[in-house]
Amino acid sequence: MLLVPGDLEARTGGYGYDRAMVDGLRARGWQVDVCALDGSYPWPSAEARRATAAHMDALPDNTLVLADGLAFGAMPEEAERHASRLRLVALVHHPLALERGLSAGQAASLFASEQRALRCVTGVVVTSAATVSTLHPYGVPSTQVVVVPPGTDAAPEAHGWRGIDAALRPDHSVVLLCVASITPRKGHRLLVQALHDLHGSVPWRLRVAGNELMDLATTRALRDQVASAGLEGQVEFVGDLSSEALSDAYDHADAFVLPTYFEGYGMAVAEAVAHGLPVISTRTGAIPDLVDERSGLLVEPGDGAGLREALRVLIEDDTVRTRLTHGARRRREGLPRWPESVRLMADALERWSHDGIIQR
Repeated sequence: MLLVPGDLEARTGGYGYDRAMVDGLRARGWQVDVCALDGSYPWPSAEARRATAAHMDALPDNTLVLADGLAFGAMPEEAERHASRLRLVALVHHPLALERGLSAGQAASLFASEQRALRCVTGVVVTSAATVSTLHPYGVPSTQVVVVPPGTDAAPEAHGWRGIDAALRPDHSVVLLCVASITPRKGHRLLVQALHDLHGSVPWRLRVAGNELMDLATTRALRDQVASAGLEGQVEFVGDLSSEALSDAYDHADAFVLPTYFEGYGMAVAEAVAHGLPVISTRTGAIPDLVDERSGLLVEPGDGAGLREALRVLIEDDTVRTRLTHGARRRREGLPRWPESVRLMADALERWSHDGIIQR
């Protein structure tokens, strides 16, 4: 049983991971039932809590339950009530309390909630070794944690700045692509500020692809920032793209940029590398493993000056851009693939399905 909040078909990295695991496990002969919980998690309404309780009460004893951490960390009472009869496995993409934009009270509340819930698990799946360390404050023994990184689908090399789309850009602008839901954690506002502060001679354009409804206040603030900076002619919001449209966006980009403050893994970065795009991003999650000095430029999270300089170098220096593009095209061959990721998940779940459940 997979417990997942909201719409499993939502186009985010976390939901994409969940879908790939469901499909992959089923292809290996596993019976995987999906229970869609209310989309209000991680701040569930009273009705959402009642519905979750009813779902879990109906599960037979010893059911192996893989629960997406977006919901599991916010359901400690349900976890505690069923820890002695269900085999609970938490899928933690990243701890809830590390989401950016939370008040101190909200972060403390989520930390306490997730800490209680994680005490009830048979095992924990995380998507990167970096996430293992973030669970230490929660008291999760390392022996209970298994790293199952996301796979990456094979993708065609982007044509980019020297490719077929060059004729569509008479100004010879460098096209940057950012793919991420517009939330405080993804660093869009820092990116716009860094681009505004550039004073180079080479024109650029930024395409922002991602869910604009997840955090309406952040989306409004970002659009206002673009307008106030006079960048409406250079920054294009293209919304939550379909798979085909997103593939086309990668194909017509020259570089990928994601100044995220924190990632559990960095699936959009991996997807960019799979298309052979040079990357500008931050040293968080698995991004330093996905992007080396030959395929991109990494800065510390929140380093606006470093981000501005990385953008300046990539936009203005054809030689650097060409070198990083070649590096990204070589790096794409070493990306993890979904069959291996699914195998790792299956092995972990198989072991936990036979381990003893938590006794309370």
